[in-house]
Amino acid sequence: MRTVPGATDRVVVVGAGLAGLATALRLRGAGREVTVVERGDGPGGRAGVVARDGYVLDTGPSVFTAPDLVADTLAAVGERLEDRLELVPLETTYRAQFADGSHLDVHADVDAFAAEVEALAGPTEAAALRRYLADLAELYRLQLTTFIDRNLDTPLDLLGPELWALARRGGFGRLSSHVDRFFADDRLRRLFSFQALYAGVSPFRAIAAYAVIAQLDIGAGVWHPVGGIGAVPRAMAAAAADAGVVFRYGATVEQLDVRGRRVTGVCLEGGERLPADAVVVTTDVPERLVPGFSRLRRPTYSPSCVALHLGVRDALPGQAHHTISFGAAWEQVFDELTRTGRPMSDPSLLVSMPSHTDRSLAPDGGQVLSVVAPAPNLDPRSGGNPGIDWDALTPRYREEVLGTLEARGWTGLTDAIEVEHVDTPLTWARQGMAAGTPFALAHTFGQTGPFRTPTLPRRGPENVVLAGSSVQPGVGVPMVVISGRLAAERITGPVPR
Repeated sequence: MRTVPGATDRVVVVGAGLAGLATALRLRGAGREVTVVERGDGPGGRAGVVARDGYVLDTGPSVFTAPDLVADTLAAVGERLEDRLELVPLETTYRAQFADGSHLDVHADVDAFAAEVEALAGPTEAAALRRYLADLAELYRLQLTTFIDRNLDTPLDLLGPELWALARRGGFGRLSSHVDRFFADDRLRRLFSFQALYAGVSPFRAIAAYAVIAQLDIGAGVWHPVGGIGAVPRAMAAAAADAGVVFRYGATVEQLDVRGRRVTGVCLEGGERLPADAVVVTTDVPERLVPGFSRLRRPTYSPSCVALHLGVRDALPGQAHHTISFGAAWEQVFDELTRTGRPMSDPSLLVSMPSHTDRSLAPDGGQVLSVVAPAPNLDPRSGGNPGIDWDALTPRYREEVLGTLEARGWTGLTDAIEVEHVDTPLTWARQGMAAGTPFALAHTFGQTGPFRTPTLPRRGPENVVLAGSSVQPGVGVPMVVISGRLAAERITGPVPR
């Protein structure tokens, strides 16, 4: 594994999102002097929070999995997760709501989940579920140390028995075909393939190896951090500060000061210069900041989304913490999102209601909801559509999404809204996210594993390291936390797992 040459005693981390915080904790635990520069007024990055009139709305990720990764990161500075964060395991990780009116509660307990599947689709599908969950666990085991939690510099780094074992299990076939081999019921096929959108690709185009995304939530379980997902970066930042990491909030990086092949400092707006032996950049488009850095090929980006974050004066009884509400359309939806650049004509939605579990997030009698509707991004080469005027379309699209939810059982939702925050592809673009998507580069085959931008690029200054969604290993809370570890190891050298 390549590492940063020369002195690395003083490190500046650009960005206090989850990737930057994970990097800072690892580096501080290894004895480095670390300063984190963040243009916002606090930690979190995309894991943002809006607090208004007693409602606390998470405006970033809504599903929290793999807490062991955060625990391991905190342990780098001698901290325990349970001392910094209270996590509640969700007995029902998702409620899947189907277009035919049926629904399925996905349980963390395998026996309870299998009983639900048997009641919905019969004993044959329940037996298939048990086989599939075992397959997911094995796929994850094969991929974790070889493809995910490891810095990769060339495709040759993949050679080994795990690669051949993954190939034998069909890991390089199509995800949709892989799922179809286990399940005959179309509802279960959708339940175990919609996660491909998290990776930015259609399940009809994604490789089967991405089935492991379902292992992180359906197979391994979902937790709720008390106080909302925004509590996770706050806990990480507090632990880092107590360990001696210096945070500079409200500070924007203007440029990197480059002398020869190395960055020697980070220049902030206003003229201040922070000396640095190494710099970790976690921005979504590092080429805008890092001199000489460029990607080897034109990137393909994930679809974006329209996200409605709502404070509602209604108990909304009978609803779950997380609901996946499937429309009747399926392959057509993915074509619209990734090929024709149209908003979903028959939307499938992720609805999260964390106040169902955590009453600190809403006033008495109220609930908070996040409604995520996947949408085309703004890059036509990625199947997006820069011609959509989201400023003009959003009020009408908002009404359409809320009307869809009302028709699917969320009766009275629209009239009960008291607080509202809406994000669209234009929102993300104005925040500096490429193609107007918060989901960064799509996980196409050519942007996966060693073909994705490495944490230590070969182009640009030799002491600039990258972390975050746009580099290895990829998108999602677990992946960006892992990217923080991989970035730190480019500076400290490998750390035993």
